[in-house]
Amino acid sequence: MDKKAQSIEVTKQIPIVGCYDVVVCGGGASGFISAIAAARSGAKTAIVEQYGFLGGMATLGLVTPLSVFTYNHELVIGGIPWEFVERLRRMGGGLVESPLGNVAFDPELYKLLCQQMMLEAGVDMYMHSYLSGCQIRDGKISEVFFENKNGTEAIHGDMYVDCTGDGDLAAMAGVPMQTDEYPPMQPLSTYFILGGVDTDSPLLIDAMHHNKQGENCHCVPVREKLLAMKDSLGIPEFGGPWFCTTLRPGEVAVNMTRTTGNALDNRDFTAAECRLREAVFKVARILKENFEEFRNSYVTTVAVHAGIRESRRIKGLHTVTGDEYMNACKYHDSISRGAHPVDVHIASGSEQRLTFLKKAAYVPYRALIAEGFPNLLVAGRCISADKTAFASLRVQASCMGTGQAAGVAAAQCAKSHVSVQMADTDLLRKSLKNLGAII
Repeated sequence: MDKKAQSIEVTKQIPIVGCYDVVVCGGGASGFISAIAAARSGAKTAIVEQYGFLGGMATLGLVTPLSVFTYNHELVIGGIPWEFVERLRRMGGGLVESPLGNVAFDPELYKLLCQQMMLEAGVDMYMHSYLSGCQIRDGKISEVFFENKNGTEAIHGDMYVDCTGDGDLAAMAGVPMQTDEYPPMQPLSTYFILGGVDTDSPLLIDAMHHNKQGENCHCVPVREKLLAMKDSLGIPEFGGPWFCTTLRPGEVAVNMTRTTGNALDNRDFTAAECRLREAVFKVARILKENFEEFRNSYVTTVAVHAGIRESRRIKGLHTVTGDEYMNACKYHDSISRGAHPVDVHIASGSEQRLTFLKKAAYVPYRALIAEGFPNLLVAGRCISADKTAFASLRVQASCMGTGQAAGVAAAQCAKSHVSVQMADTDLLRKSLKNLGAII
């Protein structure tokens, strides 16, 4: 083979294996909620997910707790997301921490409930399927392509919802993205679970329950000791640490590893995950050797996928600004809320910039759509927001809220045969309120 060859050309026939009113790409926090919302709204719905289970960062990334569902003692993310939380709690797989409504969970029961609710709603699931492209016809996305054991397959949708987190479908379709006002992106982190921990100790009883509004829930005593020993022990860069209950005695989920890395670049992300996996076992050993509560601890689980705080965000019809967000600006087309602090993790070092909200913020429908893309909505991390507003909206409860709105809107537009830009937002808001959304 000519070593100078830069590319090859491949032509193949791709079978269209399904036709739907709504196709949701990505089965994480925004995606599985979006698909359920669309199906319950009467749309024939499919979801495309690269793993064999749903839940995204909660289940493959072990990102816990789900935050924030309540603020100032009022529910701010309602409807299907809160139904999910209540059902998870009744299964014994969720613990709702007052007053913030942060939700600790059992990842395996989380997976099971996602699956049950999806099947109840009648959503067709294309699992183990990696989104690889899309076809544009007459200015609209006609089909999406994905790879699985069957080869390359395609499905057709009248409406699409990008819930990939990284805005993959939007990027493939050519949607313009935000130009970041300041670099770099927030760091990646890999969660892990330790067993053999003294979870009845005073230190951890307090630290692993995230139930204090207006306070950072990181474990201050452990943080201070680790910072003092960082150079002498060669402790890798870390944040927090944040500990969270897994609902099992003797276990704690740990959020503290961090590294720079670009999740949109395969080689860079691979290298970053390698560094993070090394860091997991190094910091686990340091906790074991230096803290009585962890003396008998051991790693039971490492997240399948590194947690991604930041990647693409679309340039939508409206970009939620930090000023709007911090002042709880209410829009005529508000469709969801956000209540997590504006939480900016610094890529190098252990610094975190945290700004708490006075009131829960709002998200407009226009942040879910872009000009010139008549059958595409986005939800979750890739909505249209500046870096300040995004630093709050990126968390899972907020993603569930925008996913719910996008699913209902997609079903409504498919039924009415209108573009997403021409959606009846009054009807959308009415439908969301009927589901229990707080908007």
